[in-house]
Amino acid sequence: MAREIMDRKASDNKYLHRDFHNLMNLGIEYLREKFGEEPVREYLRQFASAYYTPLKASLKENGLAAVLEYYKKIYTAEEAIENVEFALSNDELVIRVKQCPAVDHIRKSEIPVSPLYHELTKTVNETVCEGTPFAFELLKYDHETGASVQRFYKKGGKTN
Repeated sequence: MAREIMDRKASDNKYLHRDFHNLMNLGIEYLREKFGEEPVREYLRQFASAYYTPLKASLKENGLAAVLEYYKKIYTAEEAIENVEFALSNDELVIRVKQCPAVDHIRKSEIPVSPLYHELTKTVNETVCEGTPFAFELLKYDHETGASVQRFYKKGGKTN
């Protein structure tokens, strides 16, 4: 019988990391239960400082369009681009998430969503903006669905 060899690379597969959300949620909840709220934020700041270095550099160089491009790519990969609206101007990017695909997946996995899961959006985006001409604020967040209104804006620019 002839033997067939399949040559594949990870890049040949569709990228979808939904279970990452479960693991991050469980990690956040573990830190919260064992050490409290501030260690969760500190962990997320450390994570964001390391992982999002390229996004931060692009934000400095290209402005808010870099954040827009990044989130469009993420929500497309999550197969949830229809759940998000973007409004970009020179000084501000507002992202309206109708339903967070991460929270949806966690709930479908029957795992309780950590009461600090929103910090993954808030603290990470605040950290990405540190050392740039931009800032971030989480204007609204629904803990049931992960729906949110997020605002990136130029420091000293127009106010909401």
